[in-house]
Amino acid sequence: MCLAVLALHELPHLPVLIAANRDEYHARPTAAAAPWDDGSGIVAGRDLKSGGTWMGMTRGGRYALVTNFRDPMRVLPDAPSRGDLVGDFLRGGETPAAYAARVDERGARYNGYNLIVGDLTGAWYCSNRGAPARALPPGIYALSNHLLDTPWPKLARTKAAFTRLLREKPQPDIEGLLQALADRSVAADAELPSTGLSLERERFLSSPFIVDPVYGTRSSSVLAIGERECRLYERRFGPDGNAMGEADLRCPLRATA
Repeated sequence: MCLAVLALHELPHLPVLIAANRDEYHARPTAAAAPWDDGSGIVAGRDLKSGGTWMGMTRGGRYALVTNFRDPMRVLPDAPSRGDLVGDFLRGGETPAAYAARVDERGARYNGYNLIVGDLTGAWYCSNRGAPARALPPGIYALSNHLLDTPWPKLARTKAAFTRLLREKPQPDIEGLLQALADRSVAADAELPSTGLSLERERFLSSPFIVDPVYGTRSSSVLAIGERECRLYERRFGPDGNAMGEADLRCPLRATA
């Protein structure tokens, strides 16, 4: 996943609200968001190449998401899948704090990542390209392919649109959040980050929603955990940027994870 905005314990009656875009090669096999059939209780999309996921939830109110940290000069060819970091938390019983600390200890095995794990008690953020794991107090956060809240143009625009929407509309406003994620505006060259890619590639990756026949936004998702219900909405897109399917998954919230 390449872009996510989060309201954590910020909204009345809605402790967790996340809107996110997953950018990926269109040729990479992917299963649509659904309850997994392995007995894990996970509700998420699935990367069929490596078996993990980029964002998901459980009926107990556990949730997690991961983004790649863009670092083309430091790539481990045989690193384990970063998507497993999400699945391992969701199927486990550790607190977010304990799991984040454990991931920190073995983070060097992976290519660059940002990971957020949480439940109804709180959330933790960790990255193997930044400071040690830390708790996230109530607030609004944004994450892309650098450290949490790094103000890349596409992240700043999406976070601003997300924040306005939270103030103007009752949540979760699925269509409003999807519209915020659908921004195809390319950033000005002077605003682009320098991550080791060519200027042309930085420009290509600078819009919140990417359309390209080879690599682009594969899905936009909204994950909402309220006081009684968990919900994961996913809209999937083809290489032309047109919607090609959706899932709206709701389940009662269990009292324990």
